[in-house]
Amino acid sequence: MNRRHDIDALRVLAFGLLIVYHLGMLYVGPADDWKFHLKSSYIADWLAYPMIASAFWRMDLLFLISGMAVHFLRGRLSLPALAWKRTTRLLLPLLFGMAVVIPIQPYVQGVVNGLVAPGFGHFLLRYWTGGPWPAGAFDGWQFGVTWNHLWYLPYVWLYTMLLIALLPALESSWGQRVIGAIHRLRGWPLLVLPALPLLAYNLWLAARFPQNHAMVGDWYAHACYATMFFYGYAIGTHAELWDELARLRRRSLGMAVFCFAAFLLLDRLSDLIAIGGGSAPGLAVGRLGMLCMHALRFFYMWSAIAAVLGWGHQYLNRPFRWLPYAREAVFPWYVLHQSVMLAAAYWLLPLKLGPVLEPTLVLAGTVVGCAALHEYVIRRTRWLRPLFGLDAVPRAARREPSLTASTQGA
Repeated sequence: MNRRHDIDALRVLAFGLLIVYHLGMLYVGPADDWKFHLKSSYIADWLAYPMIASAFWRMDLLFLISGMAVHFLRGRLSLPALAWKRTTRLLLPLLFGMAVVIPIQPYVQGVVNGLVAPGFGHFLLRYWTGGPWPAGAFDGWQFGVTWNHLWYLPYVWLYTMLLIALLPALESSWGQRVIGAIHRLRGWPLLVLPALPLLAYNLWLAARFPQNHAMVGDWYAHACYATMFFYGYAIGTHAELWDELARLRRRSLGMAVFCFAAFLLLDRLSDLIAIGGGSAPGLAVGRLGMLCMHALRFFYMWSAIAAVLGWGHQYLNRPFRWLPYAREAVFPWYVLHQSVMLAAAYWLLPLKLGPVLEPTLVLAGTVVGCAALHEYVIRRTRWLRPLFGLDAVPRAARREPSLTASTQGA
C-alpha cells in the first residue's frame, strides 16, 4: 500500500505552526487579552491578526489528523490492540513530560511572577510532591502539577477510547450509512455542513463552559475537538472525498479569506458600537452582528481546514526526502518545544535585545535545542524513545512494509 505523504506532511507542518504560534504568544498584545506563561516587553498588537487567523483552526486540524491515525491503525489492529497501542503511545509521553519536561515552565513563570523562589532543584522536589503553591504562582497551580501544552495528549487519548467503544456501532450497517453520508458530500455542502455542529456547540456551550484544558468540565472544547476527531476518522483515506477536497481547494481558500475578512470587519463595527454607547437600533444590530460573527468564525474554520487538506492533497502527496525524518521528529519536538522555548525566553528576555533580535534568538534556541535533544539523545536512546512517542526500535530497522499513512505520534 502507498503512503499518504500529504497527511504525513500536514501533520509535520501543523505541529510546526504550533511552535510558531507559541512563540507568538510571547509577543502578541494586548498582553491582558493574550496571557501566557511569560511575556516579552516587546508587545506587538498587530500580531493579534495572524494569531487569530491560525487560532480558529490550528488545534481542530490536529485533532482531525489524530482521528485519521485511528482510522489507519484500525485497518490492521484489533480493538484491544488499538486501545493498548494508543494508550502507551499517548500516556507514557504525557506522564514523563509532566514529571521531567514540563517543570521548567511553571518554574520560570512562578519566578517571574515573584511567587516561586529561585532555585530549580528545590522547586522540582516541591513540584514532584504536588506543592502546595501560592495562588497564581503558575498556570495550573491549583492542581500542584500541570501538563501545560501537553493537554492535547490526554484529550486525544480520551477521544480515541470513546471512538474505540463506538467502533462496533460505527462498523455496523447503520454506522456505515452515517459515514457513507459524509463520504458523499460534494461541492458547497462539503464546505458548509460540517461547520454547523461546531457553530451549534459555540452558541450553546461556549459561554457556559469556557475552555480550560483541564479535561474536567471542559465540555465546549470536548464537543468541538471530539467532533473534529470523528471527522478525521470518517474521512480516512476515502479517495473520492479527498479528490473532491482537492477540486474545491480554490473555492475553499476563497471562502476562508472572505469569511475571515468579514469576521474582522464585524468585529471592528461591534467595537465602534460599544464605544458609542449603543442606541437601541445599534444594540440590535450589534446582537445580529455577533451572531453573524459566530457563524463566520466557524465557516472560516472549516473552509480553512478544507483548503489545507485540498491543497495538501494536491501538492504534498509525494515522497519528500525530508519527510521520513520529520515524521519521526515531530512528536519529540512537540513534547519539548514549549519547555525549551520558555527556558530560552527566561534567559533572553531580561537582556532587552530588541524586537527583532530577541524573538529571532528565542526561535533559534528553540529549534537548536529541540533538534539537538531529538537527534543526539532521544532517537539514539532505546529506553527514551517510547517516552517521547517513538517506537523502541526504529521502524526502518524492523524493515516493516510501508503503511497507508503515518501512525506515529498523536
